[in-house]
Amino acid sequence: MTSPAPQDLVVTQAASDDWPVVRGWAADEGWNPGLSDVPAFFAQDPEGFFIGRIDGEPVSAVSVVNYSADYAFLGWYLVRPDLRGHGHGLATWKTALAHAGTRTVGLDGVVAQQDNYRQSGFELAYRTARFVGSAPAAEIPEGVRPARAADLPAVTAYDSACCPADRPRFVAAWLTGTGHRAFVRHDGDRLTGYGVIRPGQDCLRIGPLFADTAEDARALFTALVAEAAGRQVAVDVPETSAAGVALAEGAGFTPSFETARMYTGPVRDYALERVFGVTTLELG
Repeated sequence: MTSPAPQDLVVTQAASDDWPVVRGWAADEGWNPGLSDVPAFFAQDPEGFFIGRIDGEPVSAVSVVNYSADYAFLGWYLVRPDLRGHGHGLATWKTALAHAGTRTVGLDGVVAQQDNYRQSGFELAYRTARFVGSAPAAEIPEGVRPARAADLPAVTAYDSACCPADRPRFVAAWLTGTGHRAFVRHDGDRLTGYGVIRPGQDCLRIGPLFADTAEDARALFTALVAEAAGRQVAVDVPETSAAGVALAEGAGFTPSFETARMYTGPVRDYALERVFGVTTLELG
């Protein structure tokens, strides 16, 4: 049987209704996608999602979400396993990447694809390890509480300081997604960190875990896992955060797989030292 050629592929922008099949592919790859992530993803840039079809059937996907005039993020790069190796992924990639225009593009790439990304102009910034483990029994520490609607401006500003671009639409949707639990920590009137835990395909996922200090991060981590004792939890920790690695290991979590944060060009200065856990490998 002859496999469909790249010229048989039709790549279009995707709607949120198209994405459950892509989320299923990601689950099959062991990426543990969040169960209710898609509304927040599309809230940031509804035109940044692309799907390739052959005879109307989805076979490939990628997202290139524009965050600002200078920065975009690429994720969800997937091809249906039975149709890999025929150029469908590259054709979808090229169509989607045009959406970024002249922006610097970031991604979190799996090891198997990193050489291909380098050939496309992406350069390594740092590596990230996913740590997975059983949530220890805990109580919410003093100084940490669930996020409230009134916290949104402060959380959005804090998030902006920890990222290569402002992302207010995403943050607003992320804090209130179905099943998402967000916590904040304060020192008096000053926010010193925030974190979110959410249900995933295979286990709960923490992200982001942003904090001023290791003590702030530990308090937030403890609050995030407090209601999940005994359940499996995953957190993606940048190698740049020795304290983040120590926090995950101290909780008994072990590394499961590695990705690499890569960029096509410069990004604005941001407080990477506050990133104890990446928000999401799909959108940065």
